[in-house]
Amino acid sequence: MEKECIFCKIIRGEVSSEKILEDEDFIVIKDINPKADVHLLIIPKEHITSLREFNSEKADMLGKMLLVSKELAKKFDQAKDGYKIAINVGKGGGQIIDHFHIHFLAGNLTGLP
Repeated sequence: MEKECIFCKIIRGEVSSEKILEDEDFIVIKDINPKADVHLLIIPKEHITSLREFNSEKADMLGKMLLVSKELAKKFDQAKDGYKIAINVGKGGGQIIDHFHIHFLAGNLTGLP
């Protein structure tokens, strides 16, 4: 893990966050700048900078993260109405923090396509 990454610090418990779910591989926290009624971040505990670093060896991690989003939809009663998942890749793709994560958005999506 990179010492200065905010997500790594959250995972290690050095920075507080509002945890929604946690297991041995992932943590789910509320986004501090929400763009929807429900805006959560699904973050792998392993520090991976971006989707660009994934290969076939890491494919299982992506699949598990998508299944976590399905679990969140049920937890927040969004499975029927629908939800959005987004992955920002690199600065040009809107990625602000250099630690791979998936955005889970549901409810009123303010200004999002």
